[in-house]
Amino acid sequence: MRVSDGFYAQDVLVVAPRLVGMWLCRATPGGVTRRRITEVEAYAGESDTASHARAGRTKRTEVMYLAGGHAYVYLCYGIHHLLNVVTGPGGVAQAALIRGIEGAPGPGRATKALGITLADNRTDLRVSTSLWLEDDGCRPALVTGVRIGIPYASATDQARPWRFTAVPG
Repeated sequence: MRVSDGFYAQDVLVVAPRLVGMWLCRATPGGVTRRRITEVEAYAGESDTASHARAGRTKRTEVMYLAGGHAYVYLCYGIHHLLNVVTGPGGVAQAALIRGIEGAPGPGRATKALGITLADNRTDLRVSTSLWLEDDGCRPALVTGVRIGIPYASATDQARPWRFTAVPG
């Protein structure tokens, strides 16, 4: 079942762990591809020095200020497209980075596996027929850990256990 508006409208620290186990769905000419989300990281807005929104609204981060349920896709190192799910109410820049899906560990591999690119930035996951999330109630056991690749963030924000990973099995 497609994820509802109300789910996305919640705080990123509620949404992020619940994304693990959901289906990331992509329509292609050959049909719909569904892959379970296995790992996510939460980014909690302007006060989170690890977040892209730490400097406020910019052309790049404007999508993070939309109502929860939009896709924030950006290019990392000029190579990898990374997918985030915007959460919370409009005007509050929160997002959960999809770090892995079944068969594609790592955020760059996940987007490559599903053909997600910058063209998908700002997609409204609540209504899109090309990219969306489904929830069938799967709730795997989770391990929490610190977020990866954020050396620019404050020591406090680097130490936050805001990475959520499904326990294999």
